[in-house]
Amino acid sequence: MVQNKRVIGIIGGSGIYAIEALDAVQRVEVETPWGKPSDSLVKGTIADVDLVFLARHGNGHAIPPHQVNYRANIDALKRAGVTDLISLSACGSFKEALPPGMFVIADQFIDRTGGREKSFFESGFVAHVSMADPVCPALAEALEISCSELSIPNSHGGTYICIDGPQFSSRAESNLYKSWGCDVIGMTAMPEAKLAREAELPYAIAAMVTDYDCWNESEGAVEVAKVLETIKANKDNAAKLIENIAVRLGPERTPSPSGVEKMLDMAVITPPSARSSAALKKLDAVAGRFLKR
Repeated sequence: MVQNKRVIGIIGGSGIYAIEALDAVQRVEVETPWGKPSDSLVKGTIADVDLVFLARHGNGHAIPPHQVNYRANIDALKRAGVTDLISLSACGSFKEALPPGMFVIADQFIDRTGGREKSFFESGFVAHVSMADPVCPALAEALEISCSELSIPNSHGGTYICIDGPQFSSRAESNLYKSWGCDVIGMTAMPEAKLAREAELPYAIAAMVTDYDCWNESEGAVEVAKVLETIKANKDNAAKLIENIAVRLGPERTPSPSGVEKMLDMAVITPPSARSSAALKKLDAVAGRFLKR
């Protein structure tokens, strides 16, 4: 049964390491079959809405994007009862119409990462979830409305290309991605969005532009010092956005129009007789609803 009580999960990227507006704060350590998440989970409420916050890069930003344990992060949030997941992530822009300070509510992704663990489903239990429309339209719309109410510059829709990092793009790569029609570039949305879909969690992202990447030669190369300046400004807007989105979504929820909460019903291919006990044990949270049918 789909939960009626909403629990909003917030994954904070570069510059977003806490939610100051949370009431009744608790820090919780969560163990997962996939190892340790990036940090302890921070639980609290805003306007009677339950929230669970996780700093993607950990305390002090000690974890680089290519070493984030994305499976443990999503599993931990699922175990904590999260029903809706919002990602806040720094990014570069490929369009002059998306300047630093813009919040891009991306709705498509291109995955150019390699070597990251991208699925919960391994030998012994196979599933193929659809990623045709990877973002929950209801969450994305709520983000857009909240941004507009707060006068935060925003753009609804767009393609986010995810690279491994931690290095920024070469100029040749940047121009290639721009020629593909990508809107923004980052290092963390993949496989995060894929794993959220496998865990039947509606997902949306506010990609916060910090720079123009290096295709725009008039702006010079991407440098951390410049990025940090914009992150400071984006941090204030992100804090206001989290408060507004909690109030807007409210404590009661309805299922995602994408049907994400029952995604595994159409994705699992391994019959019960062939599923390994080891795989089933690791999937107790991620696929718990499906396995209890």
